[in-house]
Amino acid sequence: MVTGGAATTAAAGTPPTAPTPLETELRRLAGAVPDPELPVLTLEELGVLRDVRMSGPGSARVELTPTYTGCPAIEAMSSDIERVLREHGIPEVSVVTVLSPAWSTDDISAEGRRKLAEFGIAPPRPHHTGGPVPLALAIRCPHCGSADTELLSRFSSTACKALRRCASCGEPFDHFKEL
Repeated sequence: MVTGGAATTAAAGTPPTAPTPLETELRRLAGAVPDPELPVLTLEELGVLRDVRMSGPGSARVELTPTYTGCPAIEAMSSDIERVLREHGIPEVSVVTVLSPAWSTDDISAEGRRKLAEFGIAPPRPHHTGGPVPLALAIRCPHCGSADTELLSRFSSTACKALRRCASCGEPFDHFKEL
């Protein structure tokens, strides 16, 4: 059970304070919740967990940014976070949706990208941040590594994935689209 902690939410215009040990522990717990659509990833690895702060004694505020506006999984994410934090001694949990800054596939951690590929989903390519445009723009097959893949459908099992097929090994696979 988690106990203690002080309110640390910053007032408007003042810089946020460093998280308390309790807030760090609550973030670890909330971040370990699996994504309801991609249970191979945690919310921390997916990059949708933005902040966890104590808003008063026994009261936590959690900020989530959906992968896209209207994402149906945000409700399940919120419910799972509320349950986990309550099970760890926080009776009042408020999960709020934060749309700015918008989520980007660049928010997926390196571990999250590794897990996607291991699970058979081609991870999104990193965004181009300036300088020469890289030539490796192909989507690689997560099964054999070939860059010889084709798009079958812009949408797959979820709106954030596309369905592709590898011309080398013949296997279909999901590709987590870049946003």
